[in-house]
Amino acid sequence: MKELAIATYGLTKRFEGYIAVNEIDLQIKAGEVYGLIGPNGAGKTTLMRMLATAEEPTKGEIYLHGDRLLRDDSNPVLKQRIGYLPDDFPLYDDLTVWDYLDYFARLYLLKEPKRSLRIHEVLELVQLENKRKSIISTLSRGMKQRLSLARTIIHEPILLLLDEPVSGLDPLARQQFRQIIKVLQEAGMTILISSHVLSDLAELCTSVGIMELGFLVESTSLAELYQRLSRQQITLATLGKMEILQQKLNQNPLINTWEMIADNRLKIDFKGGESDCAELLRSLVLADIPLTEFHQSQEDLESIFLKLGHQQTS
Repeated sequence: MKELAIATYGLTKRFEGYIAVNEIDLQIKAGEVYGLIGPNGAGKTTLMRMLATAEEPTKGEIYLHGDRLLRDDSNPVLKQRIGYLPDDFPLYDDLTVWDYLDYFARLYLLKEPKRSLRIHEVLELVQLENKRKSIISTLSRGMKQRLSLARTIIHEPILLLLDEPVSGLDPLARQQFRQIIKVLQEAGMTILISSHVLSDLAELCTSVGIMELGFLVESTSLAELYQRLSRQQITLATLGKMEILQQKLNQNPLINTWEMIADNRLKIDFKGGESDCAELLRSLVLADIPLTEFHQSQEDLESIFLKLGHQQTS
């Protein structure tokens, strides 16, 4: 069994008048990409800030790779293993890309020649090597976000905390960001990422947690979540009589419901596996039903989240 990169026990943060994070027991295995989702006000950012030691828990404990994480000065080495990218971290627009990263590398006490080598490494990773002499104010939004990520990993952390890292980015910039995250995961980094762009999380994550009103109401592997909550759907179209197709479908015990979506097309909710789906197709062909479409799909992460009906607090 893999070591736990993050483990929290009873983690709670109380502000005046409300509880932002409530008794959270979170476990994330080393090397995972863990997606944190939930409506605004659910407590995601507060949880991340506590994991990054930017916020003091009211109560509860945090462990990173088995070591207790405290906000005081008792474990500076442990804190250096964390890279935290908040959703509102400022850039210094009048600096060049190189000088910006050099500044943070010096804060982490990186010495030459390692410092320059590391800056070159992260610039190549985030695809900004050709922009190293550019003034930050001249960069696009996507480039600025990749630069922020470079700053976050300049000290080679083993745990990366990303709060809404693709917010406001266009599809191409989001794709570039996803590619970088995949490279970091392949290098063995554990990544906790919060995002409202659930399609990105579905592509990146191995596990997800769903927060609501300060509680962690779901925490499971993405595969298990799909298996438990995602409906499998099949879209069918025929050149023949729709009544004959419907009659055949009614005989299959694995079909929950079906609905017409056009004159000759319908969509069915199917509770069988891949082999059952293949057998359904075979039975329709053997029944001489002239199919022009047979498309299998699964509800996506956003559909599952909306179906769960989680509440928004803001």
